[in-house]
Parts: sequence; C-alpha cells; structure tokens
Amino acid sequence: MSDTGLRSQLFRRKPAAALMAEAESRSGGLKRALGALDLTLLGIGAIVGAGIFVLTGVAAARYAGPAIVLSFVVSGFACAMAALCYAEFAAMIPVAGSAYSYSYATMGELVGWIIGWDLVLEYAVGAAAVAVGWSGYLTVILHGIGIHLPVAITNAPGSVPGAIINLPALLIVMLITYVLYIGISESARLNSVIVGIKLVVIAAVIVIGAFFIRPANWSPFAPMGWSGVMKGAAVIFFAYIGFDAVSTAAEEVVDPNRDLPLGILGSLFVCTLLYILVAGVLTGMVPAHLIDVNAPLASAFVLRGMQALSGFISLGAVAGLTSVLLVLMLGQSRVFFAVSRDGLLPPAFSRIHPKYRTPYIPTTLTGFAVGITAALLPIQEIAELTNIGTLFAFVLVCLGVWILRRVEPDMKRPFRTPLVPLVPILGVVFCVYLMASLPVVTWIRFFVWLVIGLVIYFSYGRFHSKVQHDVVDQAAASGR
Repeated sequence: MSDTGLRSQLFRRKPAAALMAEAESRSGGLKRALGALDLTLLGIGAIVGAGIFVLTGVAAARYAGPAIVLSFVVSGFACAMAALCYAEFAAMIPVAGSAYSYSYATMGELVGWIIGWDLVLEYAVGAAAVAVGWSGYLTVILHGIGIHLPVAITNAPGSVPGAIINLPALLIVMLITYVLYIGISESARLNSVIVGIKLVVIAAVIVIGAFFIRPANWSPFAPMGWSGVMKGAAVIFFAYIGFDAVSTAAEEVVDPNRDLPLGILGSLFVCTLLYILVAGVLTGMVPAHLIDVNAPLASAFVLRGMQALSGFISLGAVAGLTSVLLVLMLGQSRVFFAVSRDGLLPPAFSRIHPKYRTPYIPTTLTGFAVGITAALLPIQEIAELTNIGTLFAFVLVCLGVWILRRVEPDMKRPFRTPLVPLVPILGVVFCVYLMASLPVVTWIRFFVWLVIGLVIYFSYGRFHSKVQHDVVDQAAASGR
C-alpha cells in the first residue's frame, strides 16, 4: 500500500450512518432490556465505589486535606463537560463501543483504535483496582467477626511482606464474570439491589457523621495549597469513572435517544452531590493526617467510638465495589465487541451467545485478565493508570463533538451539547490539566500501553478492517 493509501486508511472515518444502521439492526444482536432508571442505576453503580470508599482517604490524607471537597468539585466539573459531550454522542449514535465508536466516526480509524485500546485501561484495569479495594474491605469485615485470612492470600506480591496472591479479588471477579455471561437483565437486577444497599449506607454516613463534625478539623483547609487540590482531583478522578460506561450498553437500551442522556447526566449529578457531602463529613470527623487510606469511612467512625457502624459501612463498601466491578467489566466486554465487529480484533470477540445473547467470549477473556491483574498488582498503581486512560478518552470525546458539528452539521441530534465549542474546549482543558497532575511514571506506562496497542493495530487491525474492505470491494465493483 502506498503512503497516500495508508494515510487514507488510517484517517478514514466510519460514517455515522453506518454506525446508526448497526444500532437499528436488532436481528441476532444484543438484547434490548434497559430503561432510563436502569441506566441511571448502572451509572451510580459504576461511579459510587472505590472513589468514595477508598480513594477519598488517599487524596485527603496525602494531598488536599479538607479541601478534598474542592477536588471533587474540580473533577466533577471536568466530568460534567465530558458528560454533556458523551450524552450528545450516545443519543445520536447509540451503539456499543462508547468513545471508540464516536472517535471512529469523527477522527478516523487509527484514532478510533487508539481510544478503543485506551478504554481497556479505563474499564478492565479500573475493574482490577476496584477488585483490590473490594478485597480490602472484605478482609476488614471478616476480621471484625473473628476470621483472620492469611496475609499471603489477601495481598498482591510486593505490597506487604509474605504476600503471594490477592485471592478474594480473584474470586469476586470470577463471580461477576459469571453474572455478566448469563445476561444483561440479570446483571441490571443485581446492580439495582446493590446500588440500593450502598445508597442507604452513604446516607447513614452523611446523616450520622454530621453530628460528629468538629469544625477545627477543617483547619488548615488546604495544607498543600491549590497544587494539593489539583493533585487530589487527579487522584479522585477515578471516583467518577463509570458514567461513560452507561454509553457502552447503548445497544441494550429500549429507547436510547431519550434514556442514554438521562442515565449519563442523572447518575453524574447524583454522585457528585454525594461525594461532596461525604468528603465534608469525613474531614470534619477526623483530622486529615489521621485518615486511614485503606478504609477511610469505616476507620473514621471507629476513631469516634462507633465500631458497629464501621462494620455497617464496610458492608456497604463491599456492596458498592461489587456494582462498580460489574459495570466496568460490562463496559469492557462491549468495547471489545464493537472493535471486533469492525474487524480490528478477531471475529471471536463479537460472537453472541445463542441463549443468553451476550458477547460471551470477550466477557470471559475480560474476566480472566481482570482477575489476574487484581490478584497480582496493588491498587494505587492500577488506579493512576486508569485515571490517565479515562482522561484521554474524555479529551477525544470532547473534540469529537466539536468536529462532528462541523463535518456533519445537519445530522439528527436528539440531545445537543450546549454552548459548543465552549463546553468541549473546557472539557479538554480541564482533562489535560488533570492529566498533567499525574506522576511521570504513570505517563511512561501510558505511552508503553499505547505502543503495544499500535503494534496490534499495524500487525492485525488495519489488514482486517471492515471499513477498508468495503472501500476495496466498492472500488472493484466500479471497475477502478
């Protein structure tokens, strides 16, 4: 292939009309069973988890102090800009694949592949971090009832002396994989029950904890200044991952044009409010330097003499992290499904189970990869890598909305992002700023990950691209 031909393929867009044709074709596809409430609960299920139960303590104790509430505002604002852009895309192009499909339609095949590969960082690697947090809270609960699991089987190698494998993290991933394998309806029902439990727990934390706030604990408010606030925002950005996962279930929604924007924006609003309230209560109950970064909410109530409520919180944390794990793994399998359907990954990734109508092969492979990662790596390194992948995805989605407004201005848009190009530009600026706040080693790992993805694309994906094959076939049919 000539250099001109290669460039043409790399930046050839998949027409939005083709994406919509895929979304409208239901025969033999994914099962449409989700409504607006299901999507909102999926969003809350994915968002409220590791961020509020684990990483809030990390950011407050190490970076922001009581100003963690401002960190949540900054991260929430960046997410709001991205969420408005996601909502336009999701309603306009309701297909599995999320940011991958949107980027393919606006910026071309290579960019689409890069973002699809990047989403593995967000969903699969993020799920591994959540599984590690789940294991930590389960260990706390078992310890409280007199069951002491050996360090060797509850921690990743190198995290503590004598650690061999994080077995609880591996087991919960295997259980969630089974639930996702057998159907989307079953997964949504389980998620709804779990979300109900953790919302009750969070409400108890806010209401009861408010009576134990000591205003003196809020001073100094920002011990590391604005840089500490921004570093805290970059860390707890992980807490907001999930609203975009709602869009990956687009082909399983009954009325995607209406319900997807409601699910994306509604879940983000509810969770941002909860985060700010919980962060204020936590730092008001306990001085920032005394917060236990492994179980911040539970330990705060222990320090104030409420051991029984601490156990209740830990139970809610386990439930919360379970739903996050479920939605992130759901999102990852659907991204693999969409990329494979375009020919950039082997056909096996887009096979639908004849009985359960789920993409069972990517679901199984995702479960295996997430389980091994959770069993062998510590949470903080996984979380930082997830953050940079998510932020990069948000940047491309924001740019994509602006580009498509110019390229296809007459395309039907059931939901329109307001104030374009201001909102997309603000989304890009804030997300890039948060990316710059992450450690250099995280950037190095991110670029290594992208290089691996490019190797896969240039050795397999570009030769099997269905869009490229369609172009070749059309040229042959016309005699050119």
